[in-house]
Amino acid sequence: MTNVNFKLLHIFIAIADNKSFRQASEKLNRSQSAVSMQVKQLEEQVGVALFHRTTRRVELTAEGLKLLTFARRALGEWENGLREVREAVDIQRGTLSFACIPTIAATILPHALHAFQASYPGISISLRELAAADLIECIRRREVDFGIGVEMERSTEFRFDSLFEDPIYAIATKSFRFRRRTSVDLTELCAYPVLLNSRSAALRIMLDRALAVRDLHMEIKFEVAHTHTLIALAGAGMGVGILPKIALPSPLRKNLQAAPIANPGLTRTVSIVTLRGQSLSPAARALTGEIQKLLKRQT
Repeated sequence: MTNVNFKLLHIFIAIADNKSFRQASEKLNRSQSAVSMQVKQLEEQVGVALFHRTTRRVELTAEGLKLLTFARRALGEWENGLREVREAVDIQRGTLSFACIPTIAATILPHALHAFQASYPGISISLRELAAADLIECIRRREVDFGIGVEMERSTEFRFDSLFEDPIYAIATKSFRFRRRTSVDLTELCAYPVLLNSRSAALRIMLDRALAVRDLHMEIKFEVAHTHTLIALAGAGMGVGILPKIALPSPLRKNLQAAPIANPGLTRTVSIVTLRGQSLSPAARALTGEIQKLLKRQT
């Protein structure tokens, strides 16, 4: 049988949907005679009548009903194929703009970016390293396409698609004798001077809520702007640092110990952050895919 072109199938489906040659021609912006001729051409190609025509209405024949099912499927596959081709073309060039919290920007992100750029060298990347609260505002102002951050407060304005769970740890020299090696109780932690990252607003909110529930008070000895400063202070015996697991130095120095906080266990969810209703570009999906692959390998 002669190959049927997709233009004829579009016309066929339009007539079947509207049950009228006239209405189909109006929607397709073609003359009714041209539509009729093309249906005739299609019927000649398939070798059977596809419509019952009367003065009042148009109905599909039994063969027309069968063809309609396959025509819809064929056009659907064609459109999906075109979409994938366009996305593949789009991802070869363009700009990817996003923001990322520092603990991710300094740990897994460089490896993911390296793999991404090796696959898509034509994509220009604009990265902003921002604290969680600033990242949210940056997305709200549409200064970036998306963010890699954490949820600070429940919001209907943003969408958070989870990447991984990141438990919160305590880190200190071994002179701070944790009662258990496997974890540090929150109550026990309150007996020590604490080191915090002043830019980790999401972590501070989580910690304050856990303390308030248990009516506990914690002495914050130092608040610093950078994680490596916090780790250096902990290594100097200045207190017990609190930070996400992903930010822990690897390997730990011999004089340092680290354990997850327990009772309650504190965990943050690192997510892809977008404005609700906004979809990721093909390049953004490719980058987040590289991050997920990297996380699976680490796990």
